[in-house]
Amino acid sequence: MAEKKSLMEKAMAAAKKVITKPSAKKAASPKKVVAKKAASPKKVVAKKATPIKKVTSTGLKQFKSYTPKKNEKYMSKAQLKHFIKILNDWKIELSHDIDRTVSHMQDEVTSYADPNDRASQESDMALELRNRDRERKLIKKINDTLRLIENDDYGYCMQCGEEIGLNRLQARPTATLCIDCKTLDEIREKQLAK
Repeated sequence: MAEKKSLMEKAMAAAKKVITKPSAKKAASPKKVVAKKAASPKKVVAKKATPIKKVTSTGLKQFKSYTPKKNEKYMSKAQLKHFIKILNDWKIELSHDIDRTVSHMQDEVTSYADPNDRASQESDMALELRNRDRERKLIKKINDTLRLIENDDYGYCMQCGEEIGLNRLQARPTATLCIDCKTLDEIREKQLAK
């Protein structure tokens, strides 16, 4: 019981450090595609559906991608605003997951008589805590990225100073290295691991 309590206390302490209880806006319901008849009976005009966030198999949402305008400057205000929205939405989603885990762990505090059931419950909780710890680190990285945006350093490689590129930032908004520097880092890691 003392072990369960310490796990619970750790989870609560970690959640309290990370969560600032941001108020999340409710997602608007997606518009349906509606066909309207035009003047002639043969033509049918369809309204475009607004793009919505989709839940991927990993559980994280896939955010709307940014398409730059012709001759738009790299890391313009519109692009920065887009990435700030993505990062804040991602942070809110992760915070809600942490909240859900804490409340789930508080509700699931049951003492099983069977040692196998107890061990299974403890391993499930340990796995969940490990995942939430990973998400806590990701929230820290998101906060660091938001600080980079405030300092006008976002979108540029921390090693070589070159542009990271919109496509890479769309795939990984917290990226701090361009693809070339990241590739070199991974090669160095592989060589050191051998």
